Amino acid sequence: MSVGSAVYEGGPSWSVDDIPYHALATDRVRDDRRLFHILTSASFIEITSDLYTRNLVEFFQDDREIVEWLESRWEREELQHGAALKRYVQTAWPDFDWDAAYKIFFAEYSQCCTVEQLAGTRALEMAARCVVETGTATFYRMMSDLSHEPVLKRLAAEISADEVRHYKHFYRYFQRYRAVEQPSRVAVLRTLLNRAAEVEAEDAFYAFKAVFAVSNPGVEFQKRDYAAYRDGAVQLTKSHFPHGMAVKMLLKPLGLSPMVGRAMLPAITSAMRLFLSSWGGRTTTKGRSFLSGA
Repeated sequence: MSVGSAVYEGGPSWSVDDIPYHALATDRVRDDRRLFHILTSASFIEITSDLYTRNLVEFFQDDREIVEWLESRWEREELQHGAALKRYVQTAWPDFDWDAAYKIFFAEYSQCCTVEQLAGTRALEMAARCVVETGTATFYRMMSDLSHEPVLKRLAAEISADEVRHYKHFYRYFQRYRAVEQPSRVAVLRTLLNRAAEVEAEDAFYAFKAVFAVSNPGVEFQKRDYAAYRDGAVQLTKSHFPHGMAVKMLLKPLGLSPMVGRAMLPAITSAMRLFLSSWGGRTTTKGRSFLSGA
């Protein structure tokens, strides 16, 4: 079944070759281990988008429009994000063996990234994908705003813009399937909250674990190592995460009236600040984590 005619907003506005890696101010990032872990983890997750695509293609297999967009546009652009971040990591931290670490990550994570993790219906899965793209769009917006390194500032801004565009596609598909399946607002809200608040972020955990293993040969990995990294990463969200942008994007699938949405915005924004602070910044999306990228 196809739920509508294909509507593709303009193609990629940039490529990996457009990013001026030769101008990277290495001295501004070289000693920032938190940034190193965040960007390397993000590169692993983004460059594994073929796995996420395969799951979604299987889930929407008889919807030609969605399958075509996923395979020809979404996957290609997500893989480009991974390639661009990989090149940044290799340029900024040339001594790190990216390929060895990614091999470790993929061996573990590929075992748990399955189609069974998707939502129960197509409309609800599209609502969940809106959470995914909200997370990545706001994460990269934050990284761009925070960065004092010009190349990263530009790269993160380019990726964020792509993710906003992806959100628009998933939201459009959500609207179409909502008209067919008519899920209740409660069901949509539950899906949004569940996808935003899953207890374990396997992608972020396995990515950090792999980076740690290659960066610290001979040192046994402990879960407290990841907890320390996570606690450091959440410090970014406390004062720099674009909460307003995230809340507006997350609320959109609920179809609230403008008046109700405006009335709820301050309270929900405050709740999100407390949630992110107490929760350690983990916002897993079963295939994407807010603080790991993608």
